[in-house]
Amino acid sequence: MGRIMAIDYGTKRTGLAVTDPMRIIATALETVETTKLLTYLKQYFAKEKVDEVVIGLPKQMNNTDSETAPYVRQMVARLNEAFPNLPVKYVDERFTSKIALRAMVEGGMKKKDRRDKQNVDKISATLILQSYMESMR
Repeated sequence: MGRIMAIDYGTKRTGLAVTDPMRIIATALETVETTKLLTYLKQYFAKEKVDEVVIGLPKQMNNTDSETAPYVRQMVARLNEAFPNLPVKYVDERFTSKIALRAMVEGGMKKKDRRDKQNVDKISATLILQSYMESMR
């Protein structure tokens, strides 16, 4: 059984999280410059078996796409082109950044580390993955 990867796509940085091979635990993986994302994924997929990818789709409160949703959809098109046999699924990512920040505060992370957007991106990807895993149960 392969891993599930979650992507918290951003126009500058993209947070990544993966499950363990047994798909029990979601773990933050990395934050990658978005321009280098496909290269990073090709290298990662060459080392690790990933069976599916979930990507956060930003929505507004009225359930319509946010202004960044078209960028996410473009990335999914590029993923489908680069990895045609890899299923990619959307997950509603409303509030993940706010929840990530709250988790960092509650977890005792120092203020300096909370300001590092890379940490927020990785934790947001982990929350997206956890949400997906819970929906599958």
